[in-house]
Amino acid sequence: MTTMILPGAEFIDPRALFAAIRADIPGVPEGRAARAIAVRHLAQAKASGNAQLAAAFAARPHESRPLTRAQAHLTDALVITALEVAKLLHPLANPTEAERIAVLAVGGYGRAEMAPHSDVDLLFLTPWKITPWAESVIESMLYMLWDLKLKVGHASRTVKDCLRLGRDDITIRTALLEHRFLAGDPGLAKDLDDKLWAELFRNTGPEFIEAKLVERAERHKRQGGQRYVLEPNVKEGKGGLRDLQTLYWIGKYLHRVPSSEGLVAAGLLTREEYDTFTRAEDFLWAVRCHLHYIGGRPVDQLTFDMQVEVAARMGYRDSAGRRAVEHFMQDYFRHATKVGELTRVFLTQLEARHAKAEAVSLLGMFQRRKKLRAGFKLMQGRIDAASPDIFAKDKLNLLRAFEEGLRTGYLLHPNIMRLIASNLHLIDDEMRASPEAAQIFLDMLLKYGNPDRALRRMNELGALAAYMPEFEPIVAMMQFNVYHHFTVDEHIIQCITALDQIERGELVEELPLVSGIMAQGVNRKVIYLAILMHDIGKGRPEDHSILGAQIARKVAPRLGLNPEETETVEWLVRYHLLMSDMAQKRDISDPRTVRDFAKLVKTRKRLDLLTVLTVCDIRGVGPNTWNNWKAMLLRQLHRDTAAALEGGLEMLNRENRENAAKKALRDRLSGWEARDLREETARHYTPYWQALSTDTHAVFARLLQGLGDAEIRIDLHPDADRDATRACFALHDHPGIFSRLAGALALVGANIVDARTYTSKDGYATAVFWVQDSEGRPYEVARLPRLRGMIDKTLKGEVLPREALADRDKVKKREREFRFPTHITFDNEGSEIYTIIEVDTRDRPGLLYDLTRTLAASNIYIASAVIATFGAQVVDTFYVKDMFGLKLHTKAKQEALETKLRQAIAEGAERAAT
Repeated sequence: MTTMILPGAEFIDPRALFAAIRADIPGVPEGRAARAIAVRHLAQAKASGNAQLAAAFAARPHESRPLTRAQAHLTDALVITALEVAKLLHPLANPTEAERIAVLAVGGYGRAEMAPHSDVDLLFLTPWKITPWAESVIESMLYMLWDLKLKVGHASRTVKDCLRLGRDDITIRTALLEHRFLAGDPGLAKDLDDKLWAELFRNTGPEFIEAKLVERAERHKRQGGQRYVLEPNVKEGKGGLRDLQTLYWIGKYLHRVPSSEGLVAAGLLTREEYDTFTRAEDFLWAVRCHLHYIGGRPVDQLTFDMQVEVAARMGYRDSAGRRAVEHFMQDYFRHATKVGELTRVFLTQLEARHAKAEAVSLLGMFQRRKKLRAGFKLMQGRIDAASPDIFAKDKLNLLRAFEEGLRTGYLLHPNIMRLIASNLHLIDDEMRASPEAAQIFLDMLLKYGNPDRALRRMNELGALAAYMPEFEPIVAMMQFNVYHHFTVDEHIIQCITALDQIERGELVEELPLVSGIMAQGVNRKVIYLAILMHDIGKGRPEDHSILGAQIARKVAPRLGLNPEETETVEWLVRYHLLMSDMAQKRDISDPRTVRDFAKLVKTRKRLDLLTVLTVCDIRGVGPNTWNNWKAMLLRQLHRDTAAALEGGLEMLNRENRENAAKKALRDRLSGWEARDLREETARHYTPYWQALSTDTHAVFARLLQGLGDAEIRIDLHPDADRDATRACFALHDHPGIFSRLAGALALVGANIVDARTYTSKDGYATAVFWVQDSEGRPYEVARLPRLRGMIDKTLKGEVLPREALADRDKVKKREREFRFPTHITFDNEGSEIYTIIEVDTRDRPGLLYDLTRTLAASNIYIASAVIATFGAQVVDTFYVKDMFGLKLHTKAKQEALETKLRQAIAEGAERAAT
């Protein structure tokens, strides 16, 4: 039995408690008044006991099991005392055989494991049909427990009822599996115990296992289906407490083990595995108990704001360039991974014991697979070592086992998984330097398909970090920023999955460009290893791209790459964010952007490899991160850069683009009068022609035709190619137009993902915004009239955006703990005619409006804005000129503007927090 966090007598004394209640209740007690007296005493005892336990746990924040045991002890005292009071209120002069009652704890309470706000599940057991006396006792008892604000789940049954209901309902059967006698008639409790094991649990093991596994699968599906969800459920999620409890339930059901330690004697877990089990269980219970204390209620979801508080309570501190919460969540995910591995070994072990021989042989008939190499054998349809002793004598077998799994398609047997996990020390420097080991590892990546299967299993067993020690720091590393859906190691494996799918031609329709690149042939060793190592430098104070490149320079030769291949891998890791940043944070219609990018990339080979890496990297971030917008940006950047690399940088000539765009518009507007066409093609400056599509030029041509002085014309149109709604505005130009449009769009909840604004030579403003709804999709056509109406009102001054935005410009509670320090940079080299101002900060609904209003108030003309959102972080990039049409060259002017922008961000953040 686990020791309690405090001796029981220190935080509750049931005898003294009942004596105090008895002394206060008059000789002939009246039900309601007597209950009130009892509840007053019980409530004081409960509050005092809970306060002492909370203080003890705050002082020793990792001692979760002693706390859960103490919580159960405190609850036992309250329940037993309530029963004694109820019997006092309903005395029996001559009790009959029928007037007996036993109170049992069931479920988690039956296991004597309780978090501070866990449910209290009770079973009231009677010999036969419930008597009026028993009904009165139970009712009085429940009233007292409810008045104590305990969340009581209860059932009143006979032994026969328990057996009948347990047969039909697996949930009831599981609760009964963990019954514990509390008070009343012990003979009734023993009768139930004997009959459960003799009549219900016996011979129904396979049925119970199957039901529990179905239940587990459905639970995981509800919780997101995988271990690395951003805000995991500590109790119900994959790798959580319920998974460990399922192992114990199955072990108890089959072998009647009295505690989880009995799983070792039953041969279901080794001693080392049981130690892993208890470490994970202690950690997860600690997290759950802290969640209950912080929330003041039964909270099991580890939300972002809770993650920060739990980390602080458990003593984690910021260090080595990472926040305390990131260290804490890395530990959480490492434990969750261990729970998953234990579960897999345990369940396969069970399957091996209970599998039907004919089922296995039938499986073999229908799935003709390759023969295993010498040293391996099939065991229950899975790969096992032919001889554990011989297996461990050749350390390369620790890699070969994973290769065999890929080569043959068979899964690994728990025996060989255990063998690998217990022999990781054999993977030493000599083996890492072995060309044969490198070949086996490269073959896993390149030869058989589905390399993610081998990598994931290697990672879970610790073999990947053993073979590549540089990988170890990022195992289960969480990035606290809402953008990344996976831990760093899982993100890398997701990227490898994406590359494998592209190679196999599974994403041709969705990803035609990179599918074509891979089909034409690239150096596969280079691209696979670049993806495997692109984030290997994360989690340290240095720039992870630079550190990752240094690591790649060391690791690549060890894996058999020649100097040229090593240099390419190093370059790809160093610049793996370059293409994504250029496409999402810069105006790629500006020839200077493409020219600068082409100068850095230098060759078509590198451009192709970097494009593939960038697509896989974005797709590996999370399920909805990739979209048509990013696809379009990357395709355009690849196309223009390839043309520049092959035809020379002069291909990016502004004049060429302008002439081509004007010709395309003339062809599109072939029905127009020649005079009107001449007027339209002459009224715009060069940037207008090079940045917008012919479709958009045609829309503006129509909007501008005959436009009145006070008139505002709007065209709203879903743009499927960009996953956004295109909003075009034509009106007489005046200062601050961009800001007012941004404010109007923010008011209707539109997220601006890209924007351009141009002033024509004859004084008209042509502004185009691409907007998405809160789900990141184009606006439904039905919502466009409201959008139009709000824009109209804002531009006419009927609605003031700053006031109207006050209520909705709030940061959600669960996202308040994200920290994104503000960085503002001024770049006069990235564009020939504009200064580029990049603002990298915390996102919120009214941010773009505040920034553009500040720029307008400083007489800064905004030509275009590029908005890149990464979860709760945003990078707003503005291409600007001053009021004289010049770049912002002077340092003083830049610093003054930066001060104003920072002030606008700080004031907005303050509003958002209140």
